[in-house]
Amino acid sequence: MGRKLNGLSRRYVAALRQHLKKGARRSLRQAQGLGRRAMALGLETLDLARFHDQALIALVSPAYSPGTRDRIIRQAGTFFAEVITPIEKTHRTAREANAHLQQMIQALNQRSLDLNASNRELQREIAERKSVEDSLRKSEQHYSRLLEHSQQMQEQLRLLSRQLLSAQEEERKMISRELHDQIAQTLTGINIRLASLKTESTLNNKGLQKKISSTQRLVEKSVDIVHRFARELRPTVLDDLGLIPALHSFMKSFTTRTGVRTSLTAFAAVERLDTAKRTVLFRVAQEALTNVARHAQASRVEVSIQNIHGRVCMRIKDDGKSFNVERMLHSQGNGRLGLLGMRERLEMVGGNLVVESAPHKGTTVQAQIPLGKATRARGRKNSLMDFAQPGFESL
Repeated sequence: MGRKLNGLSRRYVAALRQHLKKGARRSLRQAQGLGRRAMALGLETLDLARFHDQALIALVSPAYSPGTRDRIIRQAGTFFAEVITPIEKTHRTAREANAHLQQMIQALNQRSLDLNASNRELQREIAERKSVEDSLRKSEQHYSRLLEHSQQMQEQLRLLSRQLLSAQEEERKMISRELHDQIAQTLTGINIRLASLKTESTLNNKGLQKKISSTQRLVEKSVDIVHRFARELRPTVLDDLGLIPALHSFMKSFTTRTGVRTSLTAFAAVERLDTAKRTVLFRVAQEALTNVARHAQASRVEVSIQNIHGRVCMRIKDDGKSFNVERMLHSQGNGRLGLLGMRERLEMVGGNLVVESAPHKGTTVQAQIPLGKATRARGRKNSLMDFAQPGFESL
């Protein structure tokens, strides 16, 4: 490094001597070259000032006049100014860059402050969102518990409804037996005694005979009514003979009362169903026909019981007025309770209910119940039993 400085010092003296002699532009270009060289070596303005002073000491003789020394010093100053020009430019650029850097630093500081504020705001929003999420989670858990409780209550209500239907069926069975075994027998006994009294009366007691005859007719009518009530509450034929005879008897009575022509088609193996399932099918048919009599204004009802893919399918189809099934299910009337009762009965034994109703097509009530392994295995599962009576036709 010292050799380079010595070489630069010698070049500086030689270039300044040439400038003092000729004052040419070339020497000034040499001065700028010296400045760039000095800048490359890491020298500053003060270092070049020392080179300049040493060069003046070497070049200005004490024997020169004051005027000559002043002229040489002025010319040397011009040379020195050219030498330090690259360094000064670099310093000016550095100062400008430094000023720009300071501005950028200030802007960055301001942006850092803004970013810190944004971060604080973001953290606050995150905390609020976490709070909201916790509230939503708690609310969701609360509503889940409410939903679970609601489902439990619904299941309890369904169980209670099924228990109510079962209890109702048992009660009907008991009332039916009571009416048949006690009240009907009592009325029959009264009728027998009245007949005996009529036989024993004399010919002169025509008024008494008429009264007794009238009483007999009333008693007979009462017996018929009691038997009809007993059949509607719990037909003994359902327990004694089976589903098909019970439906046949009920539909015959239905035709007599309403004038609506009915027909029944069934497969014999349906009787292999257990008592609960046969009772459900009978009650569904009973309720469906009751609805026809009350609302449909139909002239004909067809009831069919078939074995379809291992399931008992009972269809009750009428040619009467249609109705809006969904609206009926969501209404508060007795019709809704009838449909719900049929559905609940079927679900009790693993079945399901489908009701279809359309203008000019009447209404179809379809009940399906699993046939069960024991009823599918043997015998006449595909045989049909058709019943034909006055007003009661086979298909």
